[in-house]
This record gives sequence, structure tokens and C-alpha cells, in this order.
Amino acid sequence: MRLTSKFIAHGAATALLCAAAAVWILRSGEPARATAASGEVHPVWTETDWPFGADPWGKGKAFRCKADDCGGEVQLYVRAKLGFCNCATGVADDGDLEQMGDLALIGKATPIGAGRQIIVGPMRGRSRAYRIEGNRNAALSLAFNQRCDMVAATALVGSGAPASLEPAVLAFLNSDRMLQWAEIALGL
Repeated sequence: MRLTSKFIAHGAATALLCAAAAVWILRSGEPARATAASGEVHPVWTETDWPFGADPWGKGKAFRCKADDCGGEVQLYVRAKLGFCNCATGVADDGDLEQMGDLALIGKATPIGAGRQIIVGPMRGRSRAYRIEGNRNAALSLAFNQRCDMVAATALVGSGAPASLEPAVLAFLNSDRMLQWAEIALGL
């Protein structure tokens, strides 16, 4: 009986991930731009301490959205990477996003579907959803650039949160607060 319950639970989780991937793929035809309406959730982002050790890119900014506000716990990590972006093409495809993003901070990840183009302020880039191996969390990796400098953002989405928080994350990244931070961090 116990084996059957595990099989059903894994099957349901797989079906949910496939449904989320299908929605993501269907929406990937045009660039995503944040709007005031972010869907069912009404995120409240609170700044927290950067939880990761030192590396060549330094510390970034960390934010938390409580389960009450996002439908499940969400951690968002954002930092600038100066001189790391391809100056001519920026973050042009999923390969660029894999290389330039910050998924390594949170563990081994497997893409759920194809990435999509995003717009954050005057910057363009890409976004892609991932499944984090070894736990029930999902992640959203985003990277966008201004000339040769870029911002990498990673949202770690806990269980219970809606399948796609991309509009809510993009709305926050497009907020005056975050665009001002990006201008300072990138030296614009």
C-alpha cells in the first residue's frame, strides 16, 4: 500500500510539472513584460541577508515573499555581474542563461521547458523555469543585461506556490526600487 501512495504522489507531482511546462511553453512566443496585475498572488517582498558565501561576483540582494503573500514561500536572489555578459548579443538564448545565471547557488537544476525573452526596464534578457533536484522546490532563473554588464536573478519557489510566479517576480524587478538598484549596481 505504501509503494502505491508514493507512486501516486510522484505521478501527481510529475503531472503538475508537465502542466506548468505546457503553460510556460505556450506563453513563450513573445517577450514578457511585467504589469501591475500579477495574477492570483499579491507578493510582498522583504529584504533579507544574503545567505551565500563569497565568490567572484560578491554579495547580492536577497528577498523573501511569505507563503501568505505568494501562495508558498519564495526566496529571490539578485546580483550584478559586471563585464560578464556578451557585449554584442547579451543574454540571447537558453545557453547564455545557463552560463550567466546563478542557479549554481541553489543546487543542481533541470529545465522544465524552454526559456523566454523578458524585459526589465531598458534591459532585455531571458527567463526559464527549473526543477531543483533532491527537493520539492522549483526555481526561476532570470538574467538581463545593459551592454556588457548584467543582473542575474534566481527565485527559489517552495511547494504550495503557484506554478508560475514569473509575472510577480518580473513586476518586482521592474519596480522603481529594483530599477534604481540596478542602475547603481551596473553604473548606468
